[in-house]
Amino acid sequence: MRSMLMSDRSRLVALWLLVTTLMVFAMVVVGGATRLTDSGLSITEWKPISGAIPPLSHEAWMAEFTKYQQIPQYRLLNRDMDLEAFKSIFWWEWGHRQLGRLVGAVFAVPFFVLLVLKQIPQRLIWRCWVLLGLGGLQGFIGWWMVSSGLSERVSVAPERLTTHLGLALILFCALIWTALEAWNGQGRSANRSRWPLAAAGLALFVYVQSLLGALVAGNDAGLVYNDWPLMNGALFPKDYFAAEGFWLFHAHAAVQFNHRIGAYLLFAAALVFAALVSRSRDVAPATKGLGVLVAVLVTGQAVLGIATLMARVPLSLGVLHQAGAALVLGAGVCLAWRARRA
Repeated sequence: MRSMLMSDRSRLVALWLLVTTLMVFAMVVVGGATRLTDSGLSITEWKPISGAIPPLSHEAWMAEFTKYQQIPQYRLLNRDMDLEAFKSIFWWEWGHRQLGRLVGAVFAVPFFVLLVLKQIPQRLIWRCWVLLGLGGLQGFIGWWMVSSGLSERVSVAPERLTTHLGLALILFCALIWTALEAWNGQGRSANRSRWPLAAAGLALFVYVQSLLGALVAGNDAGLVYNDWPLMNGALFPKDYFAAEGFWLFHAHAAVQFNHRIGAYLLFAAALVFAALVSRSRDVAPATKGLGVLVAVLVTGQAVLGIATLMARVPLSLGVLHQAGAALVLGAGVCLAWRARRA
């Protein structure tokens, strides 16, 4: 019985997955910085292999700069940009893509080695294949997002940015869940109380709120309505439905208002969950602790979000806010996983 239980888990696999998780977290943070510095369109081609080598001569730099000068972002917003300024935004985008390549290698190479050595628990192999597929898909989604800003827009389409971040966060959550499964092994029985569903709902709420935040970022909606708790002195913005495209995705007032309302509801839900789970007698101490942790992180994220908005989204606060969203989501996933265990 003991050997069967031990074969169902692998601390080595768990550590490998946790390292990959941390790298995906870094990708989310660097991606946020790339967006905040308006660097995402500085590389106008998708070269998964040869693109790993940056320009190494003045002629190569000028060739890249010339390509950038052909897109609307340069012609309409950055006509006074010189080569040195271009290099600064190029390095952000190149670093983001390079980190993506590194994440792929850190996941794929150990995966195939561990697979050959039969070190991965049998029930987790298919999950690792799915993780590998999601990582590859993320590369395609990233280029699909960038391509939306190369011909008619001065930035990427908000809905494509949201899709890109949403998939990254799904990968982040799946890595955490699979790592916990590898570390602890398969549960002997499932918790049939109300708490697993409630915890999963809270984690899902955090994920949806993160997507609403991505729409704010994609529309640069954090640069308007910088008062709080009102929006330009009003409870409800009068131009909520004003947008050239689909208002729910493109109206500055709508995406910011939705994100604000989502934050209020999530804050209340996290506090209620923490209070109720702490008083429950049929909940493990670890679940109670994680419930309180999520509530604390949500509170901190709300305060940070208000500060970021009122300061008109400086780079430091904007990056911290995006990193905070991933941390809250990670804690929510851990809570949902722990609540499922009897």
